[in-house]
Amino acid sequence: MRVLMVVGARPNFVKAAPLLEAMRRRPDMETVLVHTGQHYDYEMSRVFFDQLGMRSPDVNLEVGSGSPVRQVAEIMLRLESVMDQTQPDLMLVVGDVNSTLAGALTAVKTGRPIAHVEAGLRSFDRAMPEEVNRVLTDAISDFLFVTEPAGVENLLNEGRPKDRIFHVGNVMIDALQHFLPHARRYVLAAPHPLANQPLNGRFGLVTLHRPSTVDDLPTLSSIWGALAEIATEVPLIFPIHPRTQARMTAAGLTPPRHGAGNGLRLVPPLSYLHFLKLLSEAAVVITDSGGVQEETTALGVPCLTVRENTERPITLTEGTNVLVGLGPQRLLVEARKVLRGEARQGRVPELWDGHAAERIVDILTQQVRVPEREPVQKPQFRSVGEIV
Repeated sequence: MRVLMVVGARPNFVKAAPLLEAMRRRPDMETVLVHTGQHYDYEMSRVFFDQLGMRSPDVNLEVGSGSPVRQVAEIMLRLESVMDQTQPDLMLVVGDVNSTLAGALTAVKTGRPIAHVEAGLRSFDRAMPEEVNRVLTDAISDFLFVTEPAGVENLLNEGRPKDRIFHVGNVMIDALQHFLPHARRYVLAAPHPLANQPLNGRFGLVTLHRPSTVDDLPTLSSIWGALAEIATEVPLIFPIHPRTQARMTAAGLTPPRHGAGNGLRLVPPLSYLHFLKLLSEAAVVITDSGGVQEETTALGVPCLTVRENTERPITLTEGTNVLVGLGPQRLLVEARKVLRGEARQGRVPELWDGHAAERIVDILTQQVRVPEREPVQKPQFRSVGEIV
């Protein structure tokens, strides 16, 4: 079976690593790995391949930044040529970014079956670009691999066939379990500001990047004020996303300092291993990221999600996650509860056991029809310029 896997953004790379490893161990499978280039700088892209031991992509479409419409259109145009040359039996996409949707649309238009890993997640908020990507991808996918029971229920409610839905666990947690021992030994190198500066005592970790959180400047300013107040009680490390940095600059927000040991410290984006190290050691995590909600639940770390909704409800019902909304008051209240030792206790959800990728590969091997053909050597591309 020849599987074409599309990745393009930071969350994709982490989820792809265990899938690639599971397929590598199967002599009856081969993969063509396509990087769309949606994320392209080192800390948001290449470092993941270096640190996660992932092989280099067979193709880099090099679409770069741009509007969502442009990105999806460019990916589809360039990916069609790759599919014509490689003739895959299956398109595999992960997550909910623009590359996910573009890969699925290209596959359905070229008559290939689609497997969507992390299917069925719903925030029921169509203002979120990721929600639109999820709904559309699930609507045209043939194999729907789900991380939690709510995803199964969502897909059934949308009329997807029951025999196409598979509750397999969470490949993000596969990656976390595999790489956590490496992360705990990881030492960040210069010139990163956190290099050779170990954090003594407890600290908090912050990530914010969603449009609902950072694009409205009054909302961003009020959240910033709450973070500054929390930072008087515990130091906060804030690896800042480029879009968030731009919004903060526009709003005139600068990090306050509160004396030795405390403060709100902005640092450049972190590699996966260093971020995972800090995540596992944090006293509290404040985020608007979906994946971080899952990772903190698996690690047993208190998580405060600065959003009005979540597509990962199991992190609320079984995990360590608390939705605090977009206003500052609830964030302050819940953060102080955590710092007083009153954090909610969670548990690791069913099937988040490090074997989701293996289950996915087993199901695909059993169910995907592969035509008889002579083996061919997989093309080795380095950039889209070589194939168009």
